[in-house]
Amino acid sequence: MFTKFFYDLRESGLKVTMSEFLTLQEALDKGLCNSSLTDFYYLARMILVKSETEFDKFDMVFESNFKGVVMEPEVGANMLKWLDKPEMNELLAETEKQWLNKVEDLKIDKDDVEEKFKQRLKDQDSEHNGGSHWIGTMGKTSFGNTGGNIGGVRVGGNTGYQSAFAVIGAKKYRDFRDDRVMDNRQFMQALRKLRQFSTKLDIPKTELDINGTIDKTCNNGGMLQIVMEKPRKNAIKLLLLMDSGGTMIPYTKLINELFQAVYKSNHYKDVKAYYFHNCIYSKLYNTPECENGDWIDTEWMFRNLDSDYKVIIVGDAAMAPEELYSDTGNYRGPNGGLPGWEWLKLVKSHYKKVVWMNPKMAPGHAPWREAETAIKGLIPMYHLTVGGLNEAMTKLMVNK
Repeated sequence: MFTKFFYDLRESGLKVTMSEFLTLQEALDKGLCNSSLTDFYYLARMILVKSETEFDKFDMVFESNFKGVVMEPEVGANMLKWLDKPEMNELLAETEKQWLNKVEDLKIDKDDVEEKFKQRLKDQDSEHNGGSHWIGTMGKTSFGNTGGNIGGVRVGGNTGYQSAFAVIGAKKYRDFRDDRVMDNRQFMQALRKLRQFSTKLDIPKTELDINGTIDKTCNNGGMLQIVMEKPRKNAIKLLLLMDSGGTMIPYTKLINELFQAVYKSNHYKDVKAYYFHNCIYSKLYNTPECENGDWIDTEWMFRNLDSDYKVIIVGDAAMAPEELYSDTGNYRGPNGGLPGWEWLKLVKSHYKKVVWMNPKMAPGHAPWREAETAIKGLIPMYHLTVGGLNEAMTKLMVNK
């Protein structure tokens, strides 16, 4: 009876085993859902879903298989995918404040908006971003999300102006997903993977060595003899290199969250942070303003920060090919006689562990992103999401 449900779950990326599916069948045979669709939802989720990061996928498959569960116009999976644009949410933060006070003065014919919305659902067959007719993002219609219209029907996305009189396709568990844009707490959770405890550091012996104290006391005829030892401290040294300005401006808040998370973690042996614009060249800037003169030599970094530093490079790699390959491609400062590509190769050869985090990484090898594709082949690149950062931290800690 639920064969399609099983295959749709697998199709969505959920790793549901046949054993788990048979367990669900057994639970149904025993009447554990009490003939209630709501109870069946929770029962199936409990048995088939292994992590809260997969709740969102499960909800979408459940809604598409058991139509009519939610009393609202049906929005298909494709429509929700078209409207899923987490990177746009940051752009709303300042604009929405200017509109909130105007919402109450609006005169909206809700019946008319709902009727038009139902008609668009029937007619629309592709994704739309911008514009003033279809259901989409960043547009001026009354349907979609992250647009400039006040009042209407929000489909998916996050709340913006808080003026929608109906919300469709809102996902309660989207924040659990591991492909979402991160916040400070999630950054700190992922950074905890960078731990390599050691007692070989040059620090005082401040902790009680219980086993050593027992041994010494026993060997001393029962007379107490205290033994102290060095505390185990994280020996990881971290180097953070961050792209600033230009196409990275929409991600300023995200990069600041990462920067704050690194310094709040305060359990590394050492942390250094420098900035660059588009690509690493002969100079690295001390501040995100990337002002000429307020910099260090990249070669100085090589000489003074040894190869044991774990390196996290953050940038969108959205540079023109000449900025990567030409020895005059740096229009903001000196190249030092080498193209950006050669500087990146020097970074990769000097440091044992380097990863690149990209907030808007294109899938696979995108021919229209030549520089990004090239860098992916040189430095392991990950999407700057919960799942991507966790993968990158694991990569930094692998002993090979």
